[in-house]
Amino acid sequence: MLIDPFMLLRAYAMGLFPMSDDRDTDEVFWVEPKKRAILPLDGFHLSRSLAKTIRSGQFQVTANRAFGEVVKLCAEAAPDRPTTWINGPIEQSYGRLHELHFAHSVECWSNGALVGGLYGVGLGRAFFGESMFSRATDASKVALAWLVARLRFAGFTLLDCQFMTSHLRSLGAIEMRQKAYLSLLSAAVEGVPLGDAGALFASAEGAAASLAFDPLAEPEAERDVPPSPVFTVSGPVSGQAIAQLLTQTS
Repeated sequence: MLIDPFMLLRAYAMGLFPMSDDRDTDEVFWVEPKKRAILPLDGFHLSRSLAKTIRSGQFQVTANRAFGEVVKLCAEAAPDRPTTWINGPIEQSYGRLHELHFAHSVECWSNGALVGGLYGVGLGRAFFGESMFSRATDASKVALAWLVARLRFAGFTLLDCQFMTSHLRSLGAIEMRQKAYLSLLSAAVEGVPLGDAGALFASAEGAAASLAFDPLAEPEAERDVPPSPVFTVSGPVSGQAIAQLLTQTS
């Protein structure tokens, strides 16, 4: 059963997200971790080897070009993960959020093949990372680096990673109590019209569906309306520029 998109976004705004026990089940439950992993946008750990990979242009990075494929690849079984929490209802629900421009993907390509990526949800100044996959060395790390660069430039304040892993910790993620996380979350989604589904989705339906984001373009002028939840990335933007953005200090 498709999760109502308005319910799903309200859940994110309250610190909840859906999961399932198995790829083959239709059941979905809501999760509110006692501890939450976030990746501080000014704390991304860009190692020398990863910076070299990014600068080399080894991967072509896009966004929202293959959302469905990214979700399916994230849902595939792996040697260290025989099953997955991404079942049919969850996959379909995020597909609907993508149609409404609230769910987004970042893709890494090599020789025309999709070899890594991630997907998640953008709401206000928060991005909620859902899952990532890699079929080539450092592909998912490059996708995450591009995501961090995009969020930093666009003025986002929160990158939620849900649960801590050794992979995320190596990239700079930290863990905090849910109470502290909710404080950051509240500030990040302040002003989003979550009490009015019509107003919320009107801003999404009216947003550009084209891949129009350029991390090096001038930011939009300040507006009186809440920030658009749209997250788009255009290419090509050089790996050199992304690596430089990630190492800049405010």
